[in-house]
Amino acid sequence: QVQLEESGGGLVQAGGSLRLSCAFSGGTFSIYRVGWFRQTPGKEREFVAAINVSVHHTYYTDSVKGRFTISRDNAKNIVYLQMNSLKPEDTAVYYCAATFHTDYNYWGQGTQVTVSS
Repeated sequence: QVQLEESGGGLVQAGGSLRLSCAFSGGTFSIYRVGWFRQTPGKEREFVAAINVSVHHTYYTDSVKGRFTISRDNAKNIVYLQMNSLKPEDTAVYYCAATFHTDYNYWGQGTQVTVSS
């Protein structure tokens, strides 16, 4: 089964940067779409960004366009989320997820990102 493991979260000051990593194993990396989601208490899970691994097509929610970049390293089976110009409203638990078709049915455990003002 596909397994995902996030890392790279932490506490940063507003305007700072973090790079999250999602390590993919247990499947054929190239055939998946891998996405990043985030969630805060009392709010529904929010889509952040996604990448079609094989062709490097990327997708972003409007609130992070121009600040976040999703990328992948096929040799290492890792998807990255480079987060620049972080804002307090970016504070959330960030999850990596994967889908073969449309439903994200593989999820990591999450990594906490906290942006202080």
